[in-house]
Amino acid sequence: MTKIRKLFKGFICLGIVTAQAQQPPLSLEDCVTLALEKNINIKQSQLDVQNAGIDQMDAFGNFLPSVNLTASHFWNNGLNQNITTGLLENLTTEFSSFQGNIGVDIFKGLQNINQYRRAQLNILAQQYRMADMADDVSLFVANAYLQVVLNKEVLVVQEQQLETTQLELARTKELVEAGVLTPRDLFELEANLATQEQSFVLAENNYRLSKINLAQLLLITDYNNFEIALEDFSIPFPSILEKNPKEIFEKALTFRNDMKLAKTNIDIAQKDLDIAKGALYPRLSGFYSYSTRITYNDRLIGAGTFSTVPLGYVAGTGDLVVREFEDQTIAAPLSFADQFSLYDGHNFGLQLSIPVFNGNSLSNSVKRSKVNLERSKNIFGQQELDLETSVNQAFNDSKGSYKLYEASLKTEVATQRAAQDALERFQAGAMNSFDYVQAKQRHEAAVSDAIRAKFDYVFKLKVLEFYFGLPLEIN
Repeated sequence: MTKIRKLFKGFICLGIVTAQAQQPPLSLEDCVTLALEKNINIKQSQLDVQNAGIDQMDAFGNFLPSVNLTASHFWNNGLNQNITTGLLENLTTEFSSFQGNIGVDIFKGLQNINQYRRAQLNILAQQYRMADMADDVSLFVANAYLQVVLNKEVLVVQEQQLETTQLELARTKELVEAGVLTPRDLFELEANLATQEQSFVLAENNYRLSKINLAQLLLITDYNNFEIALEDFSIPFPSILEKNPKEIFEKALTFRNDMKLAKTNIDIAQKDLDIAKGALYPRLSGFYSYSTRITYNDRLIGAGTFSTVPLGYVAGTGDLVVREFEDQTIAAPLSFADQFSLYDGHNFGLQLSIPVFNGNSLSNSVKRSKVNLERSKNIFGQQELDLETSVNQAFNDSKGSYKLYEASLKTEVATQRAAQDALERFQAGAMNSFDYVQAKQRHEAAVSDAIRAKFDYVFKLKVLEFYFGLPLEIN
């Protein structure tokens, strides 16, 4: 199971707020829910979804006209004509200008449409990526949770076995005092008791460490008050193992988020190719602009009086030719509103841009997009093969672990009978302490093996059920 192997290499950083003291015991569903709510990687993925939504708004904005307003005010200091004297002088003139522009794409090789559709696909891809991450977190937390339960059961068994050994040692001492057994029979039992004490300490330490590990995943610092709920771990033969791997694989293809993500990435690569091809088409755009200017300098206007100015003489008669000109006077600038409408202007039209040669950049962009499309298809094909392999392996692992669990139960029952028989024979003096301890240790090992086989089967079964779309829960 490639996915699961990668999962257990530890890539998850869970960010759960610190739990308060005396919190209630947490079930598997509680732990998974907390992880999904507070996981930092998932929060980051949620931000990626938000960014994808902003990208979609940008793509929608490409359909809207672009509107820009500009205003400027400037001073011109240099050699200019004085309107009063008519002479060239170093003067400072002051002006303001205003301009508004509107532009709209009429045809752009369908790039705007394809960019909008790509943005929609990217939102979907980010959602699938976040859901796939949630699947990984759920499996990782489930494994840590089941490890705590396993170690807890092992600890309970070790404690019971230690108590049994202590009782047996006390009973043996009584038999020695009664003369039924010899003092030599105590040595093996005392050595077995020391081994049991070591096993109990080790089991207690493993339980504590596994609980700390799960608590750290949830950022719970109060380890002493952190407990998991007592749940029923009865193991019936699941109906999912009656299905064939092909059926489970085909079901997994329909809902696995990693497969949906890979398929969506193919669609995104296809849209990138369409966008690149659109750049090869002519582009038609429309534009409109409005501009005006304001001056703050004095101006010459008619004074209302006229002066006669001689122009010359008529040839032959010598008569004087004159003309009347209106006298001029200096006036203040026109008002802002009058100048705004007096000096305005309009500019509008269409612009056609045809790509002819751009250093092969456009054609290379198309080729590059085709390569990326093929790469996305190959990734999807590989993930499909990996999923089929993972499902088959998970199915075989579940079936094998179930058979191992059944066999371990039989071994546990058989060794229990053998240990009970050995105890009776030992207490009757028909068996030495060494043989009895060997029989007892075989039974204790069988009990531990049965517990490990049980939880190994439970986790592998949960992985298989997860592939089939069943929720992570304790049956």
